[in-house]
Amino acid sequence: MPALTYFSIGKPKQMNYGTEKVMETAICKEAVEEAYLSKDGFHGDGVADLKHHGGLDRAVCVYPYEHYAQWQQEFGTALPPSAFGENVTVANLLEADVAIGDIYQLGDAVIQVTQGRIPCNTINRRVGQAQMMKRMVETGFTGYLCRVLEEGVVRSDSNMTLLKKDPANITVLFGNETYFHHAKDAARMRKMIAVEALADDWRERLDTRLAKVEG
Repeated sequence: MPALTYFSIGKPKQMNYGTEKVMETAICKEAVEEAYLSKDGFHGDGVADLKHHGGLDRAVCVYPYEHYAQWQQEFGTALPPSAFGENVTVANLLEADVAIGDIYQLGDAVIQVTQGRIPCNTINRRVGQAQMMKRMVETGFTGYLCRVLEEGVVRSDSNMTLLKKDPANITVLFGNETYFHHAKDAARMRKMIAVEALADDWRERLDTRLAKVEG
């Protein structure tokens, strides 16, 4: 039963990066013992860029703990907890195993996977590695986003337990590979669009791509 490795929330604040540069971001989250998870996300959590982050389909950000070891070895640097701005860091729930539409119990709440995360260069600035976002896209190790089906309290010692597997089993990794590397593959896009639980934003983007591919 996957237990949370890190559980963190945070509001937007100033982050220093590079050579005396500053930006407003919520990526620097802090560990908490518990927080209430509503449809809009965790109480006490927030985003700075409302265009690209947040919303009902992106209320919870999850990142697989196993990737930390790979990135730390590859980049030769230690990473802080919740380095990628995720709320939940958890082991044994990789992108290759988790499907869009899968439903999980998370503490007292119930969440559903909606899409892979689209990383941005704020991640590079946060961890001080100019190639991190590029490598996340190349590997598909982006983490994933979820909507909230049932609200409730989540604690740092909560488990993330599978309640229902989506019958199509279109994994987050398949979705990431389609989105980032197979942008003209109509068959792959149709498989994703057919998943009822897919985030509206991704459905619209894929519908637009598919229309161009199919003329």
